[in-house]
Amino acid sequence: MDRLESMEVFVKAVDLGSFTAAAAALDLSGPMVGKHVRFLEERLGARLINRTTRRQSPTDFGRAYYERCRIVLAEAQAADALAADQLSEPRGRLRVTMPTHFGRHCVTPILLALARNYPTLELDLSLSDRFADLVEDGFDLAIRTGALDDRAGIIGRRVARQRMVVCASPSYIETSGRPVQFEDIASHQAIVYRRLGQALQPWLFPREDGSVTEIAPVGRLRLDDLDAIADAATDGMGLAWLPYWLVRERFEAGKLIRVLPDQPDYLYDCHALWLQVPHLPLKVRLAIDALAAGLPKLMS
Repeated sequence: MDRLESMEVFVKAVDLGSFTAAAAALDLSGPMVGKHVRFLEERLGARLINRTTRRQSPTDFGRAYYERCRIVLAEAQAADALAADQLSEPRGRLRVTMPTHFGRHCVTPILLALARNYPTLELDLSLSDRFADLVEDGFDLAIRTGALDDRAGIIGRRVARQRMVVCASPSYIETSGRPVQFEDIASHQAIVYRRLGQALQPWLFPREDGSVTEIAPVGRLRLDDLDAIADAATDGMGLAWLPYWLVRERFEAGKLIRVLPDQPDYLYDCHALWLQVPHLPLKVRLAIDALAAGLPKLMS
């Protein structure tokens, strides 16, 4: 007899509490269920189920073997699903949550390209700076920037690193001067990013010894929109600390210039997060791979 099939029958008999119920669920005869269980008992040399005329219950060894069988069957199903994935296309709804600006400018274009390549894939994208919960909010994938909390049952993969640069308009530099080192930022006006209800975000600068220096810039402008910060910096309102991908075109047009060009850039990690499962669905795996391949090109 096939050992995996016998394991499946045994697990079903334990789950349902009787050979009769297992037989009905698996479309087998009652005697055939008994044969599968006896096959395993003879192979193992130990009784798995105590049988009486009134009830059937697993032995202590049978209970331990049952738990192992569940793991083996789950892995076998995952292996079969993996093989099926190789012969199929991603399909169904893919729900992804991501930060607003990073999502709009960087993540969404990559996922839209993925959807164009796979017509059976549906996208449900949420662009919000609120930290959604993968389980409670029902998302397949979350994109996060910056430091991550260590949470059980969550798998993370770094898919990109975004460079943070200090910039200003030529008019601001002409009237206020140009900082030479990051300590000089304290004497300049800054345009600061601030989320509602959260403390001001410090500007981070890596040092040669691997440590990071935090600067709390002084500024009368506090905004929770990165595009608005870039606009204010372009208008000469002060220094801004922004992702390079967001201001690249303004640099190329001469609307903004980089301040502290000799200072190494701080790199913000960008991660894709998903729930730990025995088998990662094809749609999720392809999305992660597409982001890992496409985002670094946008960040450079």
